[in-house]
Amino acid sequence: MKTLDHLINGVPSAGTSDRTGPVFNPATGEQIAEVRLANVADVDSAVAAAKEALPEWSAMPPLRRARIMFRFNELILTHEEELAELITQQHGKTIEDAKGDILRGREVVEFACGIPHLMRGDFTEDVGTGIDAYSIRQPVGVCAGITPFNFPAMIPLWMFPISIACGNTFILKPSERDPSCPYRLVELAHEAGVPEGVINMVNGDKEAVDSILTHADIDAVSFVGSTPVASYIYATAAEHGKRVQALGGAKNHMVVMPDADIEQASDALIGAGYGSAGQRCMAVSVAVAVGDGTADALVENLSPKIRELKIGPGNADDIEMGPVVTRQAQERILNLIDKGVEDGATLAVDGRGLKLQGYENGYFIGGTLFDHVTEDMSIYKEEIFGPVLSVVRAQDYESALDMVNRNEFGNGTAIFTKDGDAARDFTERAQIGMVGVNVPIPVPVAYHSFGGWKRSLFGDTHMHGMEGVRFYTRIKAVTSRWPKSGVREGRSLTMPTMQ
Repeated sequence: MKTLDHLINGVPSAGTSDRTGPVFNPATGEQIAEVRLANVADVDSAVAAAKEALPEWSAMPPLRRARIMFRFNELILTHEEELAELITQQHGKTIEDAKGDILRGREVVEFACGIPHLMRGDFTEDVGTGIDAYSIRQPVGVCAGITPFNFPAMIPLWMFPISIACGNTFILKPSERDPSCPYRLVELAHEAGVPEGVINMVNGDKEAVDSILTHADIDAVSFVGSTPVASYIYATAAEHGKRVQALGGAKNHMVVMPDADIEQASDALIGAGYGSAGQRCMAVSVAVAVGDGTADALVENLSPKIRELKIGPGNADDIEMGPVVTRQAQERILNLIDKGVEDGATLAVDGRGLKLQGYENGYFIGGTLFDHVTEDMSIYKEEIFGPVLSVVRAQDYESALDMVNRNEFGNGTAIFTKDGDAARDFTERAQIGMVGVNVPIPVPVAYHSFGGWKRSLFGDTHMHGMEGVRFYTRIKAVTSRWPKSGVREGRSLTMPTMQ
């Protein structure tokens, strides 16, 4: 059985730990590899390599770093099929969805290609007589990224390309469930010209994570995952003096107004609720139908579409939805569906008990739809992270908006309507970080920034875009004067002013 290594200082590394974890194919339930789980010494080795590479890399002109990003972008495109196969094999999502994962990450690499412009400072001449003031952006230092299983290409690419383009060095700790795509991306970065030590990858579990959070030589940490872990990451890393951005969980609502095109809204919910088997932090898991008539029409339209979903292994032709990532995830989702029935929600489409010939041991769940869900039910309160959509009925627009704003999460939301006034009011008043108008998954493009509000984000900055550049750089303000030769003004103990 293949053993997946770390990648430190440009070469594969077995590390010093004797611990490993299993890597499964979710479509078959078969263990296909084992991955090494780093210990403190292995993290120390990666950090030492990054620290040693930092002075030379950070001193490299941004234009030269940008040229490496251009080559990296081309290599990702060249190897797209290979990367997509790795994602599908270890995550389970369809090949086309995997290619979307890669594309959205590659867009951030394209953004990082503009780093000479993005790192520009400001200059003001003569803030005082003969005195100039300017600001410059400089790298933070050694940075680390801890990424989840659900986007093994996109989320690592949200982090390390911008970080290293800004002149930092980086340690990537991807999910141990599907580490092969991130590993291959780091290999391609080296092939593009990133020097040894600038980006390193360690596989691992909590021991590796805690080593990163507490390491004295790591200056900044980025994280995407569940809210409890994001809260822990933020508190622990901040306590150890690090800059932190930690993106947490979500419970994304899509408000469907009475004037909405029900067919359009239903199609949007199919993609947003069941794409990638619901394993997206921007997945819509709650449809808030305004009025009973809207809810009845929505459930009637959705139900046959959900039953007709083409489910199977992600590398098969014409498949729309693959399995969930692990047996444990499958069991948790099925338990939540059971709890929804127990709590009194109407199970309009039941995805339990799905078995596919030849893939009986795969982690499959059929598309599931609940109606008459209320805010006190577990299926409403918990982030299910599976192919389960809940329809909640709201009496009017204000009730729907209040429901969105009451929720503890604030990642994404959407409204489907033909009313421009309602849409404008919703975008202004929704206490959510990312809002879509007739767009079900409002993930910002790479030159804008991704991030939620409330318990969906811990820290002050969002991912990628200019927020990413701000996170991975520090502002230095310089005030400069070159006095004329032979002229002395004498000493002064008063506060300096620019009069």
